[in-house]
Amino acid sequence: METLDMAGDWVDLLHCPPTVTRITRIPAMATQAFTAHGYTLYPSPRNEHRIMFEHHVFVPHPYALIDLPSFALAGRSSLFAACRLSDGKMGQLVSFELEVDLAHFETHFTPD
Repeated sequence: METLDMAGDWVDLLHCPPTVTRITRIPAMATQAFTAHGYTLYPSPRNEHRIMFEHHVFVPHPYALIDLPSFALAGRSSLFAACRLSDGKMGQLVSFELEVDLAHFETHFTPD
């Protein structure tokens, strides 16, 4: 099974972990913005994983500090500054490999 990523390259999904059903490769430079899933995204230079995972949540607090390692997540995650295209709302988009991490984040995150 293969899918076309945003850069136009083919991604081999057969060699991804079984929990990843859809991935989007992020441009190499952290300062480059790209559009995916209805958002203009600006990758955090502190992202350990340069992938946008299937499970994600928009946090409408652009200046909130989100320290992903402090959440002790079971799977991989990544963080982006984001602009929601539907209404221009700025915020952050947190992307998770596992749905249980998304639920954990939603219940434990409180903006400053």
